[in-house]
Amino acid sequence: MNLQDTLAQPSTQIELPLPISAPGEPFKESAADGFILGGFSWRHASRDTARAVVIINAATSVRCRHYSRFADYLFANGFDVITYDYRGIGESRPASLKGLQASWTDWGALDFEAMLKRAQREFSGQPIDVVGHSFGGCAAGLGASGHLIRRLVTVGAQFAYWRDYAPAQRWRMLAKWHVLMPLVTMIYGYFPGKRLGWLEDTPAGVVRDWSLSTARYEKRASGRAINGQLPFTAVNAQTLAISLSDDPYGTIAAIERLLGYFSGSQNTHWRIEPQDIGEEEVGHFAFFRSAYQATLWPIALSWLQNGELAPDTPGRRVPRS
Repeated sequence: MNLQDTLAQPSTQIELPLPISAPGEPFKESAADGFILGGFSWRHASRDTARAVVIINAATSVRCRHYSRFADYLFANGFDVITYDYRGIGESRPASLKGLQASWTDWGALDFEAMLKRAQREFSGQPIDVVGHSFGGCAAGLGASGHLIRRLVTVGAQFAYWRDYAPAQRWRMLAKWHVLMPLVTMIYGYFPGKRLGWLEDTPAGVVRDWSLSTARYEKRASGRAINGQLPFTAVNAQTLAISLSDDPYGTIAAIERLLGYFSGSQNTHWRIEPQDIGEEEVGHFAFFRSAYQATLWPIALSWLQNGELAPDTPGRRVPRS
């Protein structure tokens, strides 16, 4: 494997969102440390305390606009919805990323926490549900107000422990994310992901958390800063972890590793083969593309609506150890 081959890998390319029928309203929200976050909300005209509001947590360095079609789908099915960008990304990006203090733990403990507080304030009395993609599922366990979450759906959620990567792609992914990414970050002071076609530009602290991979989240660079007192156990939500068999990040081992932190929740791990929905491949990023509105999105919708899966849901339950 050479540098050119590694840079050419298309696995992190994402689909630009299509026009949506009910555009979200932009908002600004201040995190506890004063950092201003940007996002969008889909709100029904009439208030209904039986209607849940869904917060969507993005994957690492994926803009919240990537989830706009899915947010619109949830809105059309009776939910209020909040999407937002973590500090340093998209609507929450400052003029420069050099010197920006931002880590994975900040994204959860400060940014996601700010959205929980916003949902509690702006949608007073309504249940709060969360959808987390990739690291967004981990972020759902880092907010101090995690006890507010009623239902949680994660998709390919893990925190990038390299030994959990799919064996066939493990060494290439290790070279890309744990060697090249931090080296490039050292040169630029942040990771210029857009220039490389690898995701959005990413703060150096987030790169440090990702690339210095350990089997325990509290051993990550920013995880150590909270003295091992992780708030995951405060979450007592009905939790559905969806994984795709061709997702090299979201292997069974990776999904189960993160689920182990949600010890206070009722956890279900649902594994789907692309062939279960008539596809050859889905991978890590495609779940939220509009092409899967009829096949994959109803799985998340059913869980958010009822806290259970429909009898004909494609895939299988992964036994919990």
